[in-house]
Amino acid sequence: MTASTANDQRFREFKMPDVGEGLTEAEILKWYVQPGDTVTDGQVVCEVETAKAAVELPIPYDGVVHELNFGEGVTVDVGTVIISVDTDPGAGPVAPAAAPAAEVPAAPAAPEEDEEPQGRQAVLVGYGAAPSSTKRRPRRQQPGVPAQPAALQAELNGHAAPAVAPAAPVAAPAPAPAPVASAPAAGRPLAKPPVRKLAKDLGIDLATVAPTGPEGIITREDVYAAAAPAPAPAVAAPAAVAPAPVPAVVSADRERRVPVKGVRKATAQAMVASAFTAPHVTEFITVDVTRTMKLVQELKQDPDMAGLRVNPLLLVAKAFLIAIRRHPDVNAAWDEANQEIVYKDYINLGIAAATPRGLIVPNIKDAGTKTLPQLATELAELVSTAREGKTSPAAMSGGTVTITNVGVFGVDTGTPILNPGESAILAFGAVKLQPWVHKGKVKARQVTTLALSFDHRLIDGELGSRLLADIAAVLEQPRRLITWG
Repeated sequence: MTASTANDQRFREFKMPDVGEGLTEAEILKWYVQPGDTVTDGQVVCEVETAKAAVELPIPYDGVVHELNFGEGVTVDVGTVIISVDTDPGAGPVAPAAAPAAEVPAAPAAPEEDEEPQGRQAVLVGYGAAPSSTKRRPRRQQPGVPAQPAALQAELNGHAAPAVAPAAPVAAPAPAPAPVASAPAAGRPLAKPPVRKLAKDLGIDLATVAPTGPEGIITREDVYAAAAPAPAPAVAAPAAVAPAPVPAVVSADRERRVPVKGVRKATAQAMVASAFTAPHVTEFITVDVTRTMKLVQELKQDPDMAGLRVNPLLLVAKAFLIAIRRHPDVNAAWDEANQEIVYKDYINLGIAAATPRGLIVPNIKDAGTKTLPQLATELAELVSTAREGKTSPAAMSGGTVTITNVGVFGVDTGTPILNPGESAILAFGAVKLQPWVHKGKVKARQVTTLALSFDHRLIDGELGSRLLADIAAVLEQPRRLITWG
């Protein structure tokens, strides 16, 4: 067995998995281990954030952490190696991979100024050295630009340096003026993969960044410096003339720029897609929910609801489900590719939840089949899990309709935007004590406003109006939870 084969069997690499449904990248939020730590199969080593949720990743190997390839806060593509584990730490130091002697032709030594520094390995940190089987065409060197060491170039491009010595020394060209240290080198700018990713996230062209790292490498600080707005150059006024007053401007240190990623990025993309794909219609209704609020207080004392969270949102959700059962054509989706309407015999009820990570919409699967205690239990678990940032991607997929409770912020109502692929979304406004005509007299009653947005391709005005009117009817006379349910 060769040293390279032994190293490959000893060191195991763990790649960023697809933790959702077709997700392409994830951000490393936190590492729970460091190089040198012992890990066991199934141990959680890091937490990552996808476009849908924060997920903990377990390692599938036993051993000692050899290398963490990315730091916290870095967005990594699915399939990229993020950590390597030494599965046989007692075997001693890593054996160097030897190239076959027949593949290394004898050649005279290169000039002293072109020699590679001793002890330097042209491989990425944490990976065993292996000869490359891909033949690359040598890059033509431009006049006036010094050649980069092969090991450095290979490391930055993600390839191992070839183990073949140069065939013959090349005569040195005529001396050229030394390039300015801050000017970018010709060809591809030199930068490590995390720095390239940072530049991509900030929208910075690496060819325009002045490198300050050793041997012309672009560092993170160089990218941040390029992203910061340049200060306006001071203009010297003539000595005999008093300087004119300069208008006040907002300095750069009073602004913050935050890359759009994770939940915020996914929400923005989904809302734009929904707003400009599905033709939205929004209808409103104001309803007296005094009896519903009284029922909430009674249910809190009911032994069957003991230990459960009972609130107005629970009864609004139940009313919504009953109304959809009375108008099942509402529960559908538009299949643009096949030009079909997909009617669904299940209701996955989404609940919009505001969390520190942003707005997410997990859903209760088969909510239409749940009893009131079951609905209360799942609603409480859904909200609690969302606030802890532990909602799984599967819990946010497959929704059919959604409720957004804007009333908790004291808002009367709004015009909610549909979640992509869903047919309707109900906004539940604040419940307020208002003068209301009740049994022919003006009395103080508890009143709220509901807003229903729906996809007009699926739901016409009549069907949408009937749905909203039935929701209001149940909330106005909650005994219909029994007679209609």
